[in-house]
Amino acid sequence: MSLTEAFKLAFQSLWGNKLRSILTLIGVVMGVASVIMVLTLVQGAKKYISTKLSGYGADVFTVTRMSSVIFSAEEYFKYQKRKIVRIEDYEAVREGCTECSEVGALLNKYTKVVYNGHSSDNTGVRGYSWTMMSLNNIDIAEGRGFTPADDEHATHNAIVGSDIVDNLLGGGDPLGKEIRVDGIPYSIIGVGDRQGKTLGQSQDNWVAVPLTAYQHTYGYNDSVDIYARATGGPEAMERAKDQVRVIMRTRRHNVPGQPEDFEMETNDTFLDIANQLLGVFAWVVLGLGSIALVVGGVVIMNIMLVSVTERTREIGVRKALGAKQRDVLMQFLIESASLSMVGGFFGVMGGVVVGKLITIFVGFPTDVPLWAIFLGLILAGGVGIFFGVYPASKAAKLDPVVALRAEM
Repeated sequence: MSLTEAFKLAFQSLWGNKLRSILTLIGVVMGVASVIMVLTLVQGAKKYISTKLSGYGADVFTVTRMSSVIFSAEEYFKYQKRKIVRIEDYEAVREGCTECSEVGALLNKYTKVVYNGHSSDNTGVRGYSWTMMSLNNIDIAEGRGFTPADDEHATHNAIVGSDIVDNLLGGGDPLGKEIRVDGIPYSIIGVGDRQGKTLGQSQDNWVAVPLTAYQHTYGYNDSVDIYARATGGPEAMERAKDQVRVIMRTRRHNVPGQPEDFEMETNDTFLDIANQLLGVFAWVVLGLGSIALVVGGVVIMNIMLVSVTERTREIGVRKALGAKQRDVLMQFLIESASLSMVGGFFGVMGGVVVGKLITIFVGFPTDVPLWAIFLGLILAGGVGIFFGVYPASKAAKLDPVVALRAEM
């Protein structure tokens, strides 16, 4: 029997039992859809994180009191015991790091911003040194950025995100308008370019003020985050990190052999942590999806066994007319694999659609790699073949005389 004829017979059998075939496909559809949805979300998150981190530049590193990611209460309390990073540390790094092309400092909190009787809640207020706009890769869409004079004189100038312009200021030119941040007046000198949303949360609801003005308002007891850029490749980055490490250890009196009481992180650090977390998430959900695939495979095997029983006479007639064991085996394996592949196709479509709906309604980024689609189809076909071997083997080994008598 030719392969074309085997596929034709397989699809005729599936079409002849449409309701049974549909019910059989549910497990495979759910399993493949789960796999595709998870891979779509994970790949989208990886791509988004990589894009955002690369926006800061591979040549940027940070010095902070606490790690960006804390996995336990013990780690949190350990970091809390450290001395804060002060503005004087930033100034020492700025003056002492000859391998650093730019050095900046950042403080931030969330508060209320008011303009003309209208307010914006939970707005991020950032205390920026004049270089931080560049280090955070934020371009100025309108107006200008901060200058050294803004830092030196603690001017009450502000740069705002696009949400402040859209939701608070209304129409007209935003430049020169006066907003109040925690009751303190600031004059808008610039508007940052639009950053969009992350996981449904806007990245444009912020106000940046000079770091010195921020500290005059909120005090000097918050730990400063130091950002530094080293241009010239990986070697320059390592030299700059070594210089900053020596400066910070000296200022914080870390004796030789004593662990550092500050954190130095690069984009690779964040990316590695994100990939680890996403990898764990992917394996857990893929494990749950594989359970659905196994359940779907068991259902396919049971249905194929029923099909073998129902078609015993047909098998006997075919073998009596000269069909070999491999012909019968191939027919039932193709039927099982085809059934599973149809489920895989709908599972792939369902997983992609659900992923896109999550992006639309939740804002979680998605990306559909072509290899994930092929993987879903291969998994479905593999499940069909694996769980179809026993029923196909049973059909192929039927004795034609016994098979003909069974229905007589």
